[in-house]
Amino acid sequence: MPDANCPECDGTGWKIVEREEISGAVKCNCVDFTVNVISRANIPPLYANASFENFRIPDEVIERHELSQAFFAVRTFVREFPAAKKPGLLLMGGHGTGKTHLAVAALRAIVAKGHEGLFFDYQHLLDRIRSSYDSASQLLDKEAYRDAMESEVLLLDDLGSHRNVTDWVEDTVTSIVTARCNNRKPLIATTNLVDPAAGYSTSDLRTTLEQRLGPRARSRLFEMCRIVKLSGAVGDFRERKQGAS
Repeated sequence: MPDANCPECDGTGWKIVEREEISGAVKCNCVDFTVNVISRANIPPLYANASFENFRIPDEVIERHELSQAFFAVRTFVREFPAAKKPGLLLMGGHGTGKTHLAVAALRAIVAKGHEGLFFDYQHLLDRIRSSYDSASQLLDKEAYRDAMESEVLLLDDLGSHRNVTDWVEDTVTSIVTARCNNRKPLIATTNLVDPAAGYSTSDLRTTLEQRLGPRARSRLFEMCRIVKLSGAVGDFRERKQGAS
């Protein structure tokens, strides 16, 4: 995917060059940049081809309306990036509503605009950071915390999925979210958790963001992120995707 803002090819992926007085089109360097950055982004194979173009919206009127709103909200965030008022995007919804697909589609589109990004599964990231305290840990484990702090764009999937909520977990998540918020470093996150500020009923008995992340991290998330809520029955998106393949 070429860089839509590339001055050499004007977003086409091809540029005109002259060799021995003959003009011809060659692949622009921005295409290789995008391919290389995507390959380093740690996107799981299951979502390697996730894009806005292959995001499936149901035919049911109510769900179609709600998912369409979420879809266009995410595309608007990408279109405005990096000038969006809030540098983050938080996708909230149940299992199988398409959150990760949309999040990866946004990350890939942002990379195509000339930026770099990194995908982390939330629980895997915490496990990597914890193991880095072991003197025998690998270098990659020691770099995980720094990467989460410093990567230009961070995609944190399944935020709050770690059930063992200790002070260490809460402090680690808070430090990452706070550092990115303070430095306006973009964060794209997905979560199955709920929050009254996102329109969930206070009578909803499901686990909340604050219960899993703590009040500080939760507050920072809402300060830096545009909230996008995805509705739909559990597993709907995955079933639609499989049915189309």
